[in-house]
Amino acid sequence: MDRAQIVHENFLSRVAKGDLPNGAPPQAGLSATDAVSLLRSQVLSRALDRTSRTMQKAGQGFYTIGSSGHEGMAAVAHALRPTDIAFLHYRDAAFQIARAEQVPGQQIAWDMLLSFACSKEDPTSGGRHKVLGSKALYIPPQTSTIASHLPKAVGAAYSLGAARRHDPEHRELPEDGIAMCSFGDASANHSTAQGAINTAGWTSVQSTPLPLLFVCEDNGIGISVKTPKGWIQASMEHRPGIKYFQANGLDLYETYAIARQAADYVRTRRKPAFLHLKTVRLYGHAGADVPTTYLRKSEVEADEANDPLLHSVRLLDQAAALSPDQALKIYEQTCARTDRIAAEAATRPHLTTAQEVMASLVPPKRDCTPTNGPSAEARSKAFGGDLRVMDDPQPMSRLINWALTDLMLEHGEIVCMGEDVGRKGGVYGVTQKLQQRFGPDRVVDTLLDEQSILGLAIGMAHNGFIPIPEIQFLAYLHNAEDQIRGEAATLPFFSNGQFTNPMVLRIAGLGYQKGFGGHFHNDNSLAVLRDIPGVIIACPSTGSDAAQMLRECIRLAREEQRVVVFLEPIALYPMRDLHQPQDGGWMTTYPSPDQRVALGEVGVHGDGTDLAIVTYGNGHYLSQQTLQQLHAAGLNTRIIDMRWLAPLPVDALRQATEGCKHVLIVDECRQTGSQSEALMTFFCEEDARNSVARVVAEDSFIATGPAYAAPLPSKDDIVSAAIALTRAKT
Repeated sequence: MDRAQIVHENFLSRVAKGDLPNGAPPQAGLSATDAVSLLRSQVLSRALDRTSRTMQKAGQGFYTIGSSGHEGMAAVAHALRPTDIAFLHYRDAAFQIARAEQVPGQQIAWDMLLSFACSKEDPTSGGRHKVLGSKALYIPPQTSTIASHLPKAVGAAYSLGAARRHDPEHRELPEDGIAMCSFGDASANHSTAQGAINTAGWTSVQSTPLPLLFVCEDNGIGISVKTPKGWIQASMEHRPGIKYFQANGLDLYETYAIARQAADYVRTRRKPAFLHLKTVRLYGHAGADVPTTYLRKSEVEADEANDPLLHSVRLLDQAAALSPDQALKIYEQTCARTDRIAAEAATRPHLTTAQEVMASLVPPKRDCTPTNGPSAEARSKAFGGDLRVMDDPQPMSRLINWALTDLMLEHGEIVCMGEDVGRKGGVYGVTQKLQQRFGPDRVVDTLLDEQSILGLAIGMAHNGFIPIPEIQFLAYLHNAEDQIRGEAATLPFFSNGQFTNPMVLRIAGLGYQKGFGGHFHNDNSLAVLRDIPGVIIACPSTGSDAAQMLRECIRLAREEQRVVVFLEPIALYPMRDLHQPQDGGWMTTYPSPDQRVALGEVGVHGDGTDLAIVTYGNGHYLSQQTLQQLHAAGLNTRIIDMRWLAPLPVDALRQATEGCKHVLIVDECRQTGSQSEALMTFFCEEDARNSVARVVAEDSFIATGPAYAAPLPSKDDIVSAAIALTRAKT
């Protein structure tokens, strides 16, 4: 028999008989009015679980993962303020419902049932997912999270202290607020959770404000795998920098009292705390999951006998707040009302076209206070009083540093963060002196954990900052790529553009770095970034372009709220010469702060009509080196530097290659999954008669030592391919 129906009938029968479970008497702290309100929130959460299962069976709902057994989270919501940002576990419907009671004008049952029905009128996701979340309730929507939301909760908590010192223009959170994140006991074992918890403790012991409440809802099982008894307490009770609290989540009164203590500690001390909440899980994990297939029936029935709603009825009766008969009436009326609302919600329209679904991939633009750029006085001070050096050609790394300086002078909400970006100035000196110029609040040396770096950026963006996180090497991104794919890029999509986390993610990468690090420091694959909808990828090849493109990236993040990846070719950081030693042919002067390269604007070098070389990054450098040989072979050539890799600048490429007989794509990334695949497709679809070829890297990792460039395209490869392509069609 359906376990949900069993739990339902048990509740009706046991309350009617007065057969309520034993437990401690109600603690002081909750008024009768508040206790009844919380019971109503718990009952509505339960009713919504039952209704969502019915809707799914009828084909009117499309995803179920219930909150039954976790209704104690209603008391946690009551212990917090409705403006405390909350990143919720997927079993926290009761929390959202109870918080809605704190904010006038909410129609929470209707809103949540629209989400269950995937109606495009759903005020949270616009019909894209069944999610918990609400802009009015300060609950960013989460999908089926494991623990990937914890790093950004750390970042949001950090932003609360940072905003007191540097108030961003678009600050969202109150000064005295705290951040809260909740998750299950099984999720606590995930590397993302452990990294976030470790980061919180690491930050706290250094006396950096971090007002964050972790809430672990311990029901003793993750899908079908049991959590070892006492594991959460043993692993969390003595973590440095984090105060541990424990409560019985089946007891509404105790949960409120302890949650209030924990929240007050976090709010007054500005330090993190860990609330360990004991719960049960009813109905199984999700959907059609049947718990008796992996648990003994007696274990399932023991949890059902400990139904938190039964405990709440007992506690309210003992507190003289509500009789069992009155509680039963609330339950029956709520179930009936929920069924009525669900029947109406199921009739509301759905998304039907790709355009409708994709409408929120790109977040809305926002109004920003105009600036006139950094002041002459501030620039003079930052650059040591002598700006004449900017008239001299410089390598890319220095021009990026100067661009970052100007941007941080202009926009006080910019914060840089990453491993070694501060005192050391980065592995390659790109962020050198920034911490001296702007202080450790705005140039943050993080611990060595890419998930935490990106989480810090996402969380700070929730509070109006413009983060510039740095990932030291492209290969390191794989340690944390889900923070971009599963968190940053999806937030506008699943919130219908209501929540955003703009940033400019700087990554040092690509190949051709001589004799250092092999595949882990020379990584020439962008595939993990290229397939993320909504993410912009920029890749400069010259210092002047780098400075101007970085300014555009900040504009895109600040004004258009975009997630931008700024990929910096390591091998070109120090590059000075093009053809001969000391010719200085690859250095450029620093463009004035008002100059930028717009999104989608490609660089066209030359006007030849025999051959167009389409390339980017190191490929642009190598292609420039081939021009003399190609000219000697009789090929009048133009070079097109893409600059912007995603979205593919198709209009600019179409215009830039117009009139060319042949197109050669030079892509330093691997044959499989590289940019060249999209470019080949584009040019072939544009005109099947076009003569198109590509030069790419082998499907190989990169070795350390003299063979570092062996799998990569070379100047000779480009010349050979160009001659073969053009002669094959003559």
